[in-house]
Amino acid sequence: MDRDSATSVAPAVEAAPSQPAGDMATAAKQRRHWSVPLLLANVVAVSLLVAALASSTSPAPGGKRAPVAAARTPRSLRAVNASSVRNPFAGQVFYKNPANQRSYDSSIATSRGVVWKNLMRMREVPSAYWIDVKAKIHGTGVHSLEGILEDASSKSTPELVTFIWYDLPNRDCHAKASNGEICCKYLPNGACDYTHQTGCEAGLKEYKETYADPFVEVLQKYAGRVPVVVVVEPDSLPNLATNLDDPRCGGRATREAYTKGIKYSIKQLTTKTPEVAVYLDAAHGGWLGWQDNLMDFMRMLRRMDLPFRKMRGFATNVANYQPLGALCPHQPDSGNRNGYCLNRRHANEACCADPCGLAKDWSAGNNELNYAQELAVAAKAVLGMDAHMVIDTGRNGQTQMRQACKNWCNIRGAGAGVASTPITDAPRFVDAYFWLKTPGESDGCTSELPAGGMCPRFDRDCASVDSLGSGSGEPRAPEAGHWFDYQVKQLAENARLR
Repeated sequence: MDRDSATSVAPAVEAAPSQPAGDMATAAKQRRHWSVPLLLANVVAVSLLVAALASSTSPAPGGKRAPVAAARTPRSLRAVNASSVRNPFAGQVFYKNPANQRSYDSSIATSRGVVWKNLMRMREVPSAYWIDVKAKIHGTGVHSLEGILEDASSKSTPELVTFIWYDLPNRDCHAKASNGEICCKYLPNGACDYTHQTGCEAGLKEYKETYADPFVEVLQKYAGRVPVVVVVEPDSLPNLATNLDDPRCGGRATREAYTKGIKYSIKQLTTKTPEVAVYLDAAHGGWLGWQDNLMDFMRMLRRMDLPFRKMRGFATNVANYQPLGALCPHQPDSGNRNGYCLNRRHANEACCADPCGLAKDWSAGNNELNYAQELAVAAKAVLGMDAHMVIDTGRNGQTQMRQACKNWCNIRGAGAGVASTPITDAPRFVDAYFWLKTPGESDGCTSELPAGGMCPRFDRDCASVDSLGSGSGEPRAPEAGHWFDYQVKQLAENARLR
C-alpha cells in the first residue's frame, strides 16, 4: 500500500496471544472443552458438517489432494444475503491496484536474477487495499476507496476489489506499530488512553459518523457495478478473546469500542450493501488454534449477536506468516477438536507438519488449512453459521524461517506465498487464498527510521531476533505500510507462488 498521508497508519497484526503456549500459546495449558449441553445441542449439526468436510478432504490415491475451484453451494435459508451463499471470488477478475504496481516497479528497477523474475510475477498478483484512515474513503485516485471503485468499474469487465476495513477506536490494543486515529479518550498528545475505563461513547460516535457510515455510502454508490469483498477489523476481537489481561485491551472502553463498533459495521454492511461479501477477522492457528481460545472467541461472537447468516465467514492469517500447509482428515477427539495430529499421531504426514510446534502443544491449528477447518466446525456448532474462509497467503511461502513463531514483524527469510486465487485445497470451506497484505509493505518500523529520527510508533516486537533491521548490516525498517525494498526482495527470493 502506497502511503500518501503522514497520518496514515498501516496494518501490523501481531502473531500470538499474550500468554503463548510452547512458542505461541501457553494459555492452552488448561485446555477447556465444550460443555455437555452445548455438545448435545449441536452434535447433529457438527456430525453433518464433519461428514461433509470428510467428503471434501479425503486424499486421492497417493495421498495428494488436487486443488479444485471453490463450489457455489446454495443454501435454503431466509434472511441471507446473496453474497453469503456463494463464493464471491469464484469466476471473477481480481483488481490490481496501479499504486501497488508502481511500488513493485521501484524494486524491480534495482533487481536481477530470480529476485527480478519473481518481483515481475508478484507485480501482477492482486492484493487487498487497506482503508485504515478516514482520509482514504473519498478521493479520485487509486489511494482511496472511492477512487479504486471508480477505476475498477471502468474496466470492460468490472473487477472484484478486496478492502480491509480497519479504523476502530483504540485500534491495535496489544501492539503499537499500527495504533489508529480514533480514540475512546484522547491524551493531551493526541494518542489514545487505552486504559480508560468509562466507556467509548465519543469514540464510537466518531467511528460511525466519520468512518463506517461514509465507507458504506461509497459502497452503495457502486452497488451492482463492482463486486466487493470486505475484511472487517483485523486484530480486534481475537485480542478480546485472549488478551484481556493486557489493560490496553481489557479496559471497558476498548472492549466496548471493539464489540459495539464491529457489530455496527457488520450490520451496516450486510443491511445496506447486501451484495458485498463480508469476512470477519479470526486471527490464525497460532493464536486461536487451541480449543479454549477458539471457544472463547466463538462465545464472544455469539454474545455479540452478529448477523451470521448474512456474513460469508472469516479471514485468517491476515498480515501474518503462518504456514498454509496441507489439510488433514477431520477426526474429532473427546473435546471435538481435530485430534488427527495431536499426541504425535500421524507425525510423518504432510498435513501434520508442525514448524511452530503447535500440534505438540495440543493445538489443532498447526497450519491455516487445518485451522480453517476448526473454524468451520466451531462456527456451525456454536453460531449455526456456514462459515467460509479466505486465507492470507501473501508472506507464508516459507515455513522454517523463524526462531520463535510468536514473532510477527518484518520476518527475515520469509517468502511470498500462493498467488491470489479461488482455487483452494478445501473448497467446501475455503473460498480463496488471497494476498490480504501486499508483500513489500512493512509491518512496523525499527526504533530509528531509514531517513533518521526516532520512530513514533516503534513496537519492541519489531526488534525481535527474527525481524529485519535487527541484524548486523541490515537496513532500518520504515513505518507500517510503507514500502520496504529490502524486505520485498527477500520475499521474492524465497517466493513459492505456485
